[in-house]
Amino acid sequence: MAETERGKLKVFMGYAAGVGKTYMMLEEAQALKSQGLDIVIGYFEPHRRKDTIAKMEGLETVPRKAIEYRGTVFEEMDTDAILARRPQICAVDEFAHTNVPGSEREKRWEDIEVLLGAGIRVLTTLNIQHLESLNDQIRQITGVRVRETIPDWVVQQADEVVIVDLSPRALLHRLERGVIYDLEKAGRARQNFFREANLVALRELALRETAHELEHRVVAANGLTADDGPEGMPRRHKILVLTTADPQTAMLIRRARRMSDFLEAECFAVAVQPSGDLTRLPDDDREAIERHLNFARNMRIETRILEGEDVAQTLIDFARRNQITQIYLSRPHERVRLPWLYRDLVQKIVALARDMQVVIVSERDPVLHDGSYSSGME
Repeated sequence: MAETERGKLKVFMGYAAGVGKTYMMLEEAQALKSQGLDIVIGYFEPHRRKDTIAKMEGLETVPRKAIEYRGTVFEEMDTDAILARRPQICAVDEFAHTNVPGSEREKRWEDIEVLLGAGIRVLTTLNIQHLESLNDQIRQITGVRVRETIPDWVVQQADEVVIVDLSPRALLHRLERGVIYDLEKAGRARQNFFREANLVALRELALRETAHELEHRVVAANGLTADDGPEGMPRRHKILVLTTADPQTAMLIRRARRMSDFLEAECFAVAVQPSGDLTRLPDDDREAIERHLNFARNMRIETRILEGEDVAQTLIDFARRNQITQIYLSRPHERVRLPWLYRDLVQKIVALARDMQVVIVSERDPVLHDGSYSSGME
């Protein structure tokens, strides 16, 4: 009997609760379902976040397993039920979760290992502070000892790691509005883990850690050693920003410039058009892209307009030719022209960029036409 091929693991990583990991995981689950793939939700933790819960609509959920411990009934992911169901793909929230005593396995990552071993592809979520090797560093930054950790090798074996990013100020705004936790818990969090200085440090740690991890993956994939230089795959990071008419592009350029300074990396801002120029675009779109490209040039970022009908493939082809290590994209939102089309584009770029780090960024919660705020992606 042929040995079952191991399933692929994709991790949506952030630096704190509320940046959008679970939302992005569920958005990808919906996209995969729309492609006709058999996907189920193995475990989902809603945290009363309405927009995230709405992303569950139409997705099959495998019922949880009830386990009694010290007179209280807890619910955990039912790994055996998922194996019996045998989906192609399973989405599992909270990678580093510790199962209640009496469970067959101590940690959820061990349950996920079982699913992967059975050939099931897994999507999961994780915050940077749960990496075992960073435990002491996280405590120094935040003053909090994180009790639930996951061995680094578990994450290092992932086929894809997608960074879901959000500015600390926008994250604190969500916290203060009760989007992440109820207002009482949010107040306590604001005084402890969610201090702005903590979030800034955690965010930079997450981006640096994943950049270094990507470097190791590239070296290993090309059979190089850490000392290999220009003869093989260069160790120097290169950053690419997809430049569109979306107002968030300016924020993307600023973020990429800051990270390129931090990593001493080259940086490119690239627009993709079928004609290879902007002449065929509506006036508003053309002016917006020109403004963004000029802004990038003022930030001393190299700019290009690429010719191609397939935006995602053209972008990735350019990235590979230029040995790009990180791609910055704005998070899909309803204010862009044809929002469903932009979401499909982001999903396609993420799927094609398996050998690169993809950073999906949002600056703030989208403002609705009536002046109120939507709760955004959680």
